[in-house]
Amino acid sequence: MVAAAHLSRRPANYRALTPLDFLDRACRNTPDRPAVVWRDGSWSYREFGVVVARLKAHLAACGVKAGDVVSVMCGNRPEMLAAHFAVPALGAVLNAINTRLDAGAVAWILEHAESRHFLCDPGSADVAAAAAAMAGLPLAQFSEDGTSGPDLSLLGRSDETVGELAGAVADEWTPIALNYTSGTTGSPKGVVLHHRGAYLNALGNIASLGLGPDTRYLWTLPMFHCNGWCHTWAVTAAGGVHVCLDKVDPALIIDTIARHDVTHMSCAPVVLYMILGHEAASGWSAPRRVTVASGGAAPTSALIGRMDAINFNFIHLYGLTECYGPTSLRRLDESEMALPAEERARLLARQGVSHLTANMIRVLDDGGSDVPADGATSGEIALTGNTLMAGYHRDADSTHASLGDGFFRTGDIAVMHPTGEIEIRDRAKDIIISGGENISSLEIESVLHMHDAVGLAAVVARPDPKWGEVPCAFVEVKAGHAPTVDELIAHCRANMAHFKAPKHIVFCDLPKTATGKIQKFKLREQAREEAAHP
Repeated sequence: MVAAAHLSRRPANYRALTPLDFLDRACRNTPDRPAVVWRDGSWSYREFGVVVARLKAHLAACGVKAGDVVSVMCGNRPEMLAAHFAVPALGAVLNAINTRLDAGAVAWILEHAESRHFLCDPGSADVAAAAAAMAGLPLAQFSEDGTSGPDLSLLGRSDETVGELAGAVADEWTPIALNYTSGTTGSPKGVVLHHRGAYLNALGNIASLGLGPDTRYLWTLPMFHCNGWCHTWAVTAAGGVHVCLDKVDPALIIDTIARHDVTHMSCAPVVLYMILGHEAASGWSAPRRVTVASGGAAPTSALIGRMDAINFNFIHLYGLTECYGPTSLRRLDESEMALPAEERARLLARQGVSHLTANMIRVLDDGGSDVPADGATSGEIALTGNTLMAGYHRDADSTHASLGDGFFRTGDIAVMHPTGEIEIRDRAKDIIISGGENISSLEIESVLHMHDAVGLAAVVARPDPKWGEVPCAFVEVKAGHAPTVDELIAHCRANMAHFKAPKHIVFCDLPKTATGKIQKFKLREQAREEAAHP
């Protein structure tokens, strides 16, 4: 068929894909369905729509307009969820900031993002205020209970009406979010995500996790992390309930699961170990089967067995900030669920296959060809498809380097199984994934080199049963100095976010090549050996 002018796109048969449509639909079709639970309160979809409309009005009154960046530093409160709709409803771009960062790192993000307005919750207020002062940016703080006090209060009840949210989005390639990486190769990169990719990844998450109107999703995963892996939009699209949680506390999680009949949650593996190791989990099991999506460290057979005992199912995910969070998953089918725990753990160690609307996944050798699907030959994971970033903010060179050859090369080394499943065998060399957080070994090395006693430092990942892996620093000491382990760890904690500081320090001569380059592969071997035989 020859393309003809009368078959071109028109207003009647084209609408830009945007996750704002999900909330518009819920407010219009199921306004009285429960939408959000937080502390002792609950909000219907109509009431949550009012919260979104109030935040949108506040931002508009502050001069926020299409294309502006709005930064938010907030825990898993209803206002943080509302920001995922209110900010893009103005055509603006949401920049959700890690609440664990220090003021200097936050100020750097605010300045690089060219933020127009900054919002925070009371728990982040001290760091946010210091960062806002450094960046010269206005700051508004949500009130403690969301309904009263001198701060921004959005959660009170009223009979207000909600207009359409999606009307400001005419182009689905419009940026919806600006998420910063953890700076694994130096300074963080600002990943620009568009409405189209967010819409598609949210729908893929619905299909992958089995979300629906009966879903009660517990927010243990930070909403600032890849926009909660797009679940901020996915649960809304499914018509489920967002069960918001102020903090990741095992006793609170267990109580909330039972009290609100939770069906789904997402978290780093360390959260599962926290839950299972808490006294409240002894003899306890969830009232109904809870689907838990997790990424990072592969589950052990012991973990699978203990999750069975408390009525949890495990899904292993894989993704990056650049691909909107999850892009592949491995879940067990009905027949596999009956296998022994050891066999289930072996299967769930894989990162699986791409979900319904996600990217194509290939594993390429050094020449750019697909490796054999033999489960043994290693290559680099490469992605291509609709749920990849538009590019890096204010960084054309890195964008061209990452996307210019038709693929996004992740830096993760994997094999391809005959079933089409990928399984990661190594991480990008300078990334340490600890408790679900990416940590730059280069950043830690830079801080260590600030200490007068450190001559040379190299940081690698050391396996850890609780966190998956933790930073381990190998240090050559300058002549005439004798620093202690505690002294260097305290130095790191004073100059960077505490979670990034090394958990182990080894004093030694660093192995080097003939040209003086540090042989990190030998240090990784040593770290693995010491972890196996502490």
